[in-house]
Amino acid sequence: SCSDAQLCNCSAMGLDFIPPGLTAKITMLNLAHNRIKHIRSQDLQQAVNLRALLLQSNEISSIDEDSFQSLVKLKLLDLSNNSLAHLSPAWFGHLFSLQHLHLQGNFYRDLGESSPFSSLRNLSSLHLGNPQFSVIRQGNFEGIDVLNKLWIDGGNLSHYEQGSLKLIKKINHMVINLRNIDVFSEIVRDLVHSVTWLEVRRIAFSISAEIQLLRVMSSSFAKKISFRQTLLTDATVPEIVSILEDMPKLVELELIDCRLVGTGQWEMQIQANQSQTLRVLTIEKLSIEEFYLFTDLRTVQGLLFLFTRITVRNTKVFLVPCRISQHLLSLEYLDLSANLLGDQSLEHSACRGGWPSLQTLNLSQNSLKSLKQTAEYVSRLPKLNNLDISQNNFGEIPEACEWPENLKYLNLSSTQIPKVTNCIPRTLEVLDVSANNLKEFGLQLPLLKELYLTKNQLKTLPGAAPIPNVVVMSVRRNKLNSFSKEEFESFKRMELLDASDNNFICSCEFVSFIHHQAGISQVLVGWPAKYLCDSPLAVRGAQIGAVHLSLMECHRSLVVSLICILVFLVILILVAVGYKYHAVWYLRMTWAWLQAKRKPKRAPPKDICYDAFVSYSENDSNWVENVMVRELEQACPPFRLCLHKRDFVPGKWIVDNIIDSIEKSHKTLFVLSEHFVQSEWCKYELDFSHFRLFDENNDAAILVLLEPIQSKTIPKRFCKLRKIMNTKTYLEWPLEEEQQQMFWINLKIALKS
Repeated sequence: SCSDAQLCNCSAMGLDFIPPGLTAKITMLNLAHNRIKHIRSQDLQQAVNLRALLLQSNEISSIDEDSFQSLVKLKLLDLSNNSLAHLSPAWFGHLFSLQHLHLQGNFYRDLGESSPFSSLRNLSSLHLGNPQFSVIRQGNFEGIDVLNKLWIDGGNLSHYEQGSLKLIKKINHMVINLRNIDVFSEIVRDLVHSVTWLEVRRIAFSISAEIQLLRVMSSSFAKKISFRQTLLTDATVPEIVSILEDMPKLVELELIDCRLVGTGQWEMQIQANQSQTLRVLTIEKLSIEEFYLFTDLRTVQGLLFLFTRITVRNTKVFLVPCRISQHLLSLEYLDLSANLLGDQSLEHSACRGGWPSLQTLNLSQNSLKSLKQTAEYVSRLPKLNNLDISQNNFGEIPEACEWPENLKYLNLSSTQIPKVTNCIPRTLEVLDVSANNLKEFGLQLPLLKELYLTKNQLKTLPGAAPIPNVVVMSVRRNKLNSFSKEEFESFKRMELLDASDNNFICSCEFVSFIHHQAGISQVLVGWPAKYLCDSPLAVRGAQIGAVHLSLMECHRSLVVSLICILVFLVILILVAVGYKYHAVWYLRMTWAWLQAKRKPKRAPPKDICYDAFVSYSENDSNWVENVMVRELEQACPPFRLCLHKRDFVPGKWIVDNIIDSIEKSHKTLFVLSEHFVQSEWCKYELDFSHFRLFDENNDAAILVLLEPIQSKTIPKRFCKLRKIMNTKTYLEWPLEEEQQQMFWINLKIALKS
């Protein structure tokens, strides 16, 4: 389970204990998702060079005090999602190098009376908590001065002793998951000067009176506040905004996967000393149940003029009021992707005087339908240079469009446009028209440096003359099969060409041409095996100079010839083996069996026409027809015999005649002789009777030896017939006349049985 770098993956192997035999060579050990219940002192004693130990999602309930004593180089320890009911400081006493400790998802209710982390001087990230975690005491975090990330899962945390977290002087990212507003207020009070990024999860701000407990946040030095899976209401939003306004260093505000109950009827006063630092607002997946009744947010427009970056993604935004756009005076970046903006709403949102400083606009995954109107509306944005309108269903593209004068980056991928026209602005430096089923590209774009044409239907490279300054081009997943010398030499400034996943013909001439003729430093080609080249070449993501084709890969005709010869030899060997082991016989018998399977195994009594079907060689016909038939059919009572000469149906397939005759007869009488063994038709009859009668353990076959014959003369494949001749009695025709009478008596008795 270990790689060359001694990274050992033993996860999800059903282990009940840490496997023995761990050595000092191991640097990473993954034992996650097993059934380990106990860690013993000697389990990890030899793994002195271990850097990472993953034990999450086991059933660990007890750990010996000195289990980790030898792991002085350990940097990551994950004990999350186990069954630990308490935490012992002795476990971590010798983990001087530990940087990341995960303890969430266990059963402990508190961290003990003292700090279990006092010896972890290099600790960088700490994950704590579980549904049972309810108490944090003073001294629990003693010994920790600085943390990059502290995550406390305290959904049921009910008691927090003031000053517990104050011992930590600096926390870059603090994640708190709790429900109790009072506890949250106490924790925030201790974090006022130490936390840079405060992330609050799963808390409900539903009552205005509760928000007063959070007034302590006003003096927080946090630069970023995130609310995830948080409940907000029309009553509490103004209070929270008021608190955030007072935070002296707040730069960024995030609301991710939150829920707002209300329609935006917010009564608030814009303070004279409002925040001068807040610049970035991110809202993703905000659920507003009655979003279609939401107001135009006039009450907050006075707060907007300092924002430089706003992201409102996947929040069912269908309109940005013109008044709001006009108040976003400093906005440089706006992401409105995955919303409900249409052509008419964009007209109002990008109104005259709106977004005057905007440089980057993302309108991907909206409901825009007209490319001409979209271009016209965004042309009102004088500083816009980066526009993403991908994944809108434009369908058609006009011949001419009006765009912002400074537009340099345009993303039109997955917009269902059937072709490219002069609607594309000539000022572009980067153009992405991937996934549009384009069959050609011939635009004049003299300033273009990057062109992305992935997932189209191109059969040839775009001409270099219209795009002379292209440095990077991607034509992945098209229908290209080769490049010409002229096409390559025309790209003077090309540095990277990604042409992988195409229909390239793999030939020495083509690869040599790319290698020697192209002035391109890196070419990503890739010949998948499903294309015309029979052997895949590992050149995807590598420079073409590293490609070395073998003789076989260069000469496809030779490869094809060798394959044909090989196939012929295989067929020849199969024929020889089939002949030796009687494959034809098995196939013939299988066909006969399939034919017989359509009929009932035994014919109804009313369909039985004969006492016996006689199988014999033509060379023995004189004895059969003139001696045996006369004796049996003139007996009293007479026997009804079926002979192929007399009773087979003319025009019917011989095998069907044999099958029907055997099935319509009580017995099958074989007249065996040397001629019988050599007869092909007797062989058919014997084959079927062997398959149909003997394999059903039916005793309806009567063997008559017309002349002495050894059982070994019978073909070996009729093993049951040979066995019967060796183990059961059969009738032998006597040459002496005095014994022939007894032969007839025995034969008649056999036919009647």
